[in-house]
Amino acid sequence: MEMTIKRLESYKRLMQEIAILRWELNEMNTTDAGLGSSVIKDYSKGFDGERYRRKRRLLDQKEAEAEEIRKWVEAIEDTATRKVFEYFYLDGLPWKEVAKRLGYRDNPDYPRLH
Repeated sequence: MEMTIKRLESYKRLMQEIAILRWELNEMNTTDAGLGSSVIKDYSKGFDGERYRRKRRLLDQKEAEAEEIRKWVEAIEDTATRKVFEYFYLDGLPWKEVAKRLGYRDNPDYPRLH
């Protein structure tokens, strides 16, 4: 799959969604959140396995997408370029902080432009 700016920019949101899905799955396993009602079985409650599997599949897809983005950034050969992508897209740092970390404190636009 081709890497685009849109995919790179989606990384931070992906990581937030992954954290939420992990929390939800944990809640389903450890609390009553995993229980569902069955109209067929006189409204008896039991673990909602289908809902759990859907969330698990979604989590797996999002983790795979995030891993693909991380691997693409890690494969950038030029160290300075890789660090710019890492700091900005993966770590979510503002351009001013990216410039500071790369030693361009006086010119925060330099990493973005180059």
